[in-house]
Amino acid sequence: MTIPTRTPQIGQDRVRVDGPLKVTGTAPYAYEQKVENPAYLFPLVSAIALGKVLRMDVRAAEALPGVLKVMTHENAPRLRIKTDPELYILQSAEVQYKGQYIGAVLAESPEVARHAASLVRVDYEQKAHDAHFTPEHPQKVAPKRINGSKPSATQEGDVDAAIAAAPHTLDAVYTTPNEHHNPLEPHPIIAIWHGDAGLSPNAKRLTLHDSNQGPAFTMLLLPPLLGILPTQLEVFSPYVGGSFGTKGSPHSHIVLAALAARMLPGRPVKYNMTRQQMFRTTGFRPESHQRVRLAADAQGHLSAIVHEATAPTARLKQFVEQTATPARMLYAAPNRKTAHFVVPLDIAPATFMRAPGEFTGMFALETAMDELAETCGLDPIEFRIINEPSVDPENGKAWSTRNLVVCLREGAKLFGWKQRQAPGQRSEGEWQYGLGVASTTYPDQHLLNTFARVRFEGGRYKVELQAADIGTGAWTILGQIAADALSVDVNLIDVEIGRSDLPFAMVAGGSMGTYTWGSSIMVAAIKFREKYGLNPPEGAAVRAAGQRPKDFKNYSRHSFGAHFAEVKASRVTGEVRVTRMLGIYAAGKIINPRTANSQLIGGMTMGISAALHEESYLDSRFGHVVNQDFAGYHIAAHADIPDIQARWIEEFDPYFGPTGAKGIGEVGIVSVPAAIGNAIYNATGKRLRDLPFTPGKLLN
Repeated sequence: MTIPTRTPQIGQDRVRVDGPLKVTGTAPYAYEQKVENPAYLFPLVSAIALGKVLRMDVRAAEALPGVLKVMTHENAPRLRIKTDPELYILQSAEVQYKGQYIGAVLAESPEVARHAASLVRVDYEQKAHDAHFTPEHPQKVAPKRINGSKPSATQEGDVDAAIAAAPHTLDAVYTTPNEHHNPLEPHPIIAIWHGDAGLSPNAKRLTLHDSNQGPAFTMLLLPPLLGILPTQLEVFSPYVGGSFGTKGSPHSHIVLAALAARMLPGRPVKYNMTRQQMFRTTGFRPESHQRVRLAADAQGHLSAIVHEATAPTARLKQFVEQTATPARMLYAAPNRKTAHFVVPLDIAPATFMRAPGEFTGMFALETAMDELAETCGLDPIEFRIINEPSVDPENGKAWSTRNLVVCLREGAKLFGWKQRQAPGQRSEGEWQYGLGVASTTYPDQHLLNTFARVRFEGGRYKVELQAADIGTGAWTILGQIAADALSVDVNLIDVEIGRSDLPFAMVAGGSMGTYTWGSSIMVAAIKFREKYGLNPPEGAAVRAAGQRPKDFKNYSRHSFGAHFAEVKASRVTGEVRVTRMLGIYAAGKIINPRTANSQLIGGMTMGISAALHEESYLDSRFGHVVNQDFAGYHIAAHADIPDIQARWIEEFDPYFGPTGAKGIGEVGIVSVPAAIGNAIYNATGKRLRDLPFTPGKLLN
């Protein structure tokens, strides 16, 4: 078969196809889906952190005009299989964290529902709770596995002996705070049960209009929980107003709406969270306490790396970030040890937040590397380069591609690294200036095969899969990949995503989207051409799973890069400003420079925000976050963000998939705070080891 030559779409700077809809406000998000005669939900939440509900007086709420139902644990529909403890709500009077759902008001308007909820009176049997995290907590334990099903601890060689014998050592503690995702769009949900309450269970069907990173985990966890078959659940999520991990798996608000809708058969139930409510039940990045020990010989070669991380976890549901895992693979050292510990507390469950584990751990590791470079009398870039491993130190596998050294050297040239002076030497008035650097990396998170379907209808090619566009550009780049694989004009491609009735695909998370979805599209498209040729009949269709080289598991697969930051710090106020930033990446084939640039700049922006501003203050006396809004939880605004540049090197990695692309969604945020902290040290001579870098920490 001869396929005509066309201009390749992969690598082209194409405008986002969903852009006009979004900027004109006509893209229909979950809460804006048109439904007939909806009821509105406002939740009832626990005012205590541990105990049980003794009684709920709902009479005043029920008497309010416009109130339809008040749902509590006493009248809520029964759930079946406990697929996830976080989702198993309203089945008893037990309270396990403050802000837990204990009921809901359903009304004709959101205003009436909210007012009625304020009229419900609740009596509790309160128990003494523990919400105070300390790394020396008596209940501290070592989990068997951590996020990603990785082993909790690893050890090679004798680290203590190596450290004792080394001329240059470092032993330091680094901490990071609780952080909340805060996407622009709060979590919305519309739930509709179809079928009369008197029908058999198999006759019922549940529709969810949700904001998620893909329906995969919802389809896995909800049907057995609700006592229905997967074929009885349909999930729609065409447009998503941001996520950063919080919408990667279902949270209890979805179950709350589904239970409420079951009490109003055939009538939609709508619930859209307030900003404050998002600090209670949709997860967060847990704080961390990390001890890093490094040792190097007289020439600066690392002889030992030790990284131990301790973090809190909810008693209800354990979540342990893979904080120390980058120390297992990033630098060469014959002796290494990593360990993770958790402290169970009476708090809400944590969840994935952009680059979970790697973001937290690389702040500590890359700050420690900078500190030891100073001790060794070496430039921080050269120190990293001389400790570059030839193979993955963790498993001995060859790298699929690893161009970290190229990124460090190229970035140094572009950023003007030679202008860097000794700590505290460059100043203008009250402002001290400095430069900092940090390596960045993020692994291939391939978990399950993704499927895609290509079909021909009405003279156009339909590309269908359960992917989600959370602002990353999936609507655009998937069409580019399909156009090249089919060798047709990209304007003949219609991408269909965001529905559970499409072929199964992994969620948009773990930086997996482009290379897993793209692989399945390429395979399906090639098989489509082989079967139907250049003139397919109406209705022609092919469904296929993504593929990689058979030996892809024999290679260590990671994205790499380097972050460079310039800061100015005030001697008077302690204020720190990032004045410019550069990220340079080795992230495989870039499908669309425009969307890739946006992703990488977005990651660096979020990293600056975490470095200088973000911290959720949990009051352990009561078990809740006190700064649960944008007035108290500051995220970076336009005035906080400087000139940011993203660059990448030419690279193609077939072991991630046939597109040659790697993940870029998270490598852009990993180690940004370390680069900024290292720049602060270069500016002031003061080393900050605790995020965020607020003025008080610098002055003190």
